[in-house]
Amino acid sequence: MTLTTQTNQIVRKKWSVAASCFWLYQNKTHASLRGSSMERTCKKGEKEMNEKTVFGTQEWAKYNENCISGCTHDCKYCYAKSIAIRMKRKTPDNWNIENIKNNKLAKSFRKRSGTFMFPTAHDITPNHLDECLSFLENILRPGNEVLVVSKPHLECISKICDLLPQYKHHILFRFTIGSTDSAVIKFWEPGAPDFDERLAALKYAFDMGYKTSVSCEPMLDENIDELIFKVSPYVTDSIWLGKMNYPGARLALNGTNDDATLSTMNELMSIQSDGWIMKLYSRYKDNPQIKWKESIKKVVGLEIPKEKGLDV
Repeated sequence: MTLTTQTNQIVRKKWSVAASCFWLYQNKTHASLRGSSMERTCKKGEKEMNEKTVFGTQEWAKYNENCISGCTHDCKYCYAKSIAIRMKRKTPDNWNIENIKNNKLAKSFRKRSGTFMFPTAHDITPNHLDECLSFLENILRPGNEVLVVSKPHLECISKICDLLPQYKHHILFRFTIGSTDSAVIKFWEPGAPDFDERLAALKYAFDMGYKTSVSCEPMLDENIDELIFKVSPYVTDSIWLGKMNYPGARLALNGTNDDATLSTMNELMSIQSDGWIMKLYSRYKDNPQIKWKESIKKVVGLEIPKEKGLDV
């Protein structure tokens, strides 16, 4: 047995506990875990989670909407995939099969204060672009503000821009771009567009006069300066930086904790140490275009908002 294999076995054991804690947090009354050593092990982490008031999608938007179950992008670290598997709505093998939620397509919306985020648990892919367009317009029609979050396909973004110009000032695009290296993107996000296509989608939305932003969460390598340099000319709003959240637990739940992925995850976590994060923050803390996700706010000591959807 190699040293790498031994190390990864230890990591798997560590993160299987983390995955169980993650599951326990969502299922606090499960009889098989009440009073167990696992429950006691998780108490500290649960206390920390309970103390958080705003995290994840809540940092960006007040309301979340989706119209599909599953995602062909099949990102290894996907939180939505891990939740669907834990709740037995999907399996690791069929998550990449997209199923339309027909009951959602008929949903009507009223004007609400605060921003809607769409989508949050899938993406906008060519497979169901027309359904996503229809659903998005349903949200927009009453005058709602919508944060459209995507690992963007140029085909999809160009069609949204071309067909919904009347809602231009109510849409803020936020494109997830975690690296400028398409090989790195392919490793972590095997079914999603490469860097060049995402940058082209960002440029298209920008040139069409839409509000644009970028989410570099998770940061997939250390070359964040290059990424910021390449995307910033086409960003009207902000560039968000954040670490990969609960990576081991999610890889375990998603069935993507093979040796190669665990080794790459360990290397990434080692690179993105607290010291590295502090240096990154020092370089960009005075740049008004850069915003920090909760994972970085905790490291550098920034206040975490207590109100949903402030986008700060």
